[in-house]
Amino acid sequence: MYRRSALILPIAALGAPRLARAQAAWTPSRTITLVVPFAAGGPNDIVARLVAPHLQQALGQTVVVENRPGATGAIAARHVAAQPADGHTMIVAASGTMTINPAVMQRPGYDPEKDFSPVTLAMTVPNMLVVHKDVPARNVAETIDWLKRENGRVNYSSGGVGSTEQLGMELFLRATGTTATHVPFPGGAPAVTAMIQGQCQASILNAATVRPHVASGALRGIAICLPRRFAALPEIPTMEEAGFPQVVSASWSAFLAPAGTPAPAIARLHETITAALRQPEVTQRLTAAGFTIDASTPEELGRTISTELARWKRVVQEAGIQLT
Repeated sequence: MYRRSALILPIAALGAPRLARAQAAWTPSRTITLVVPFAAGGPNDIVARLVAPHLQQALGQTVVVENRPGATGAIAARHVAAQPADGHTMIVAASGTMTINPAVMQRPGYDPEKDFSPVTLAMTVPNMLVVHKDVPARNVAETIDWLKRENGRVNYSSGGVGSTEQLGMELFLRATGTTATHVPFPGGAPAVTAMIQGQCQASILNAATVRPHVASGALRGIAICLPRRFAALPEIPTMEEAGFPQVVSASWSAFLAPAGTPAPAIARLHETITAALRQPEVTQRLTAAGFTIDASTPEELGRTISTELARWKRVVQEAGIQLT
């Protein structure tokens, strides 16, 4: 059911004054477990395994990464929510697990706002509106005009019903008064392939995944679905620049502990994780993969979850997406 691995490194002295103050307030007493809701090799697993050695060195306890895949992260979320709230267990959650599952599942088995104590956002990758190379549109305004002329004959792909790609595209269609037909696939890779082959003509997909195909000319990047431009494709404008600031769609990874974890533990975990994310080898590996390091305060992460959860619940209701 799950995969577990330990990373053991020698303990090093801490130099940062803020970390030293947090250490005085709370120190872990046993192994710390980072639960990843997906199989090894994905973005959440990568960030967990990059951060783990630095946590182990700073905190003086063994840190293990435990993969508990299934139900788009719900199995891992239920497990972590039920663990003791003592700072020794965290979930390295995806945005979908925290903000989409509760919107599309009738009984996810956990409440992202009540069952977890946010620690920090780790990294973000935006979604991007792309069209097939033969589509006669080069910007958002032209894409809207083209969609209206096609009057529902356009197909868009996604990584599945209730995925961030589907919800992002439905948000765009409603914001622009246009229509398109959803064609779900079992994952992001086949959704991109369908776009390249022309089975689908316009989609909102993971920017890091489609980046090489935009660079090659197989797909055309239209707009980034975040207020800031995507560093890996800086020439692509944002939806906000195109006049649609409400079209926000991205994937992110974040660290959360069980609800009720003491504030000193949250503070220490936050400082050690954000310090790990600033390490050059961690930053280099994540940015090379197309991710943006996006450390946050616990309060900012909590607001992000609440805002996105409300947004996706509204989109699910308005689009009539069938709850699972």
